[in-house]
Amino acid sequence: MTTTTQAPPGSDHPGGAPPRHARRPASPSRRREARFAYLLLLPAILATVVLVLLPLLWNVTISLQSLRLIELRNFTPFGFLQAELGFDNFRLVTGQREFWSTVGRTVVYALAGTVLSLLLGVWAALAMRRPFRGRGAVKALLLVPYVLPVVAAAFVWRTMLSPQYGIVNAWGQDWFGWSRVDFFGQQTIDLPLVGSVPLAFSTVIAFEAWRYFPFAFIFVYARLQAIPRHLYEAATIDGATISQQFRYVTFPALRGVLAVLFLLRFIWNFNDFTNIYLLTGGGAGTRVISIEIYEWLIGRSNPGAAAALSLILAAVMLVVLTVYVRWQARRDQA
Repeated sequence: MTTTTQAPPGSDHPGGAPPRHARRPASPSRRREARFAYLLLLPAILATVVLVLLPLLWNVTISLQSLRLIELRNFTPFGFLQAELGFDNFRLVTGQREFWSTVGRTVVYALAGTVLSLLLGVWAALAMRRPFRGRGAVKALLLVPYVLPVVAAAFVWRTMLSPQYGIVNAWGQDWFGWSRVDFFGQQTIDLPLVGSVPLAFSTVIAFEAWRYFPFAFIFVYARLQAIPRHLYEAATIDGATISQQFRYVTFPALRGVLAVLFLLRFIWNFNDFTNIYLLTGGGAGTRVISIEIYEWLIGRSNPGAAAALSLILAAVMLVVLTVYVRWQARRDQA
């Protein structure tokens, strides 16, 4: 007896359903949905082109030409077609004697400020985790450095640390008998058992960590509230100490948040201009790349060199971002 297998109705493939890779033509409704989706994306695409791509191309064009600041008003986007392009601006900025030291100082400033702000944020979040009387008021006070205008915060710090009328120097003279210290104008200071320390640079880093640790505190505190309590109860029953609970329970839960915060704060600190400019103006060994860009543009009236240096800054940030993306990809695959 012979049996035959009939294909399902509407199928052109004998013996069964069509292969999975066979694509059906999109229905009119799906095509309309796709066009509507592209229409919704159009404002974001236009904003990206206008606010990101065009300024980037403009910056690249300026960096390849020799321009004075007064000539920039007559510069057109298509002027490079008749101009002589070259890498003289890149050779000019990288050939400066202080270039590599400025790059290293910028990296140290971004890294130290980021790490200190994250440590302070984690400490504040852990301190605020358990309820106590007045916790709401304390949490509000912890946010003051972040919500305070940067000009006001810099003024407060310059006033407190002033060598003439600052309260810190007054307390230091009364309690410890030290001489007046210019925290923002003195490049180095000799400390016992430590040696020479970059005073102004360290003070600027301390200001950055103090001002932005509430940003880390907000995210870390929110993540701590999401950790199940039974994990700590089980660790306590197993005899884990507080440090062991932090190492095996708290820190693994915070790792992802801290990684994102580290990337964001490092990028923002690496590009920081306002804090250093308001506190020291780039003097006393605190000059970073952003201050150098401002000096090339305003002080030396050379927009081409400033644009070239800003592209170098962007290249460093691109390297950092690439390393983070690859690390995150390996972490997600693990």
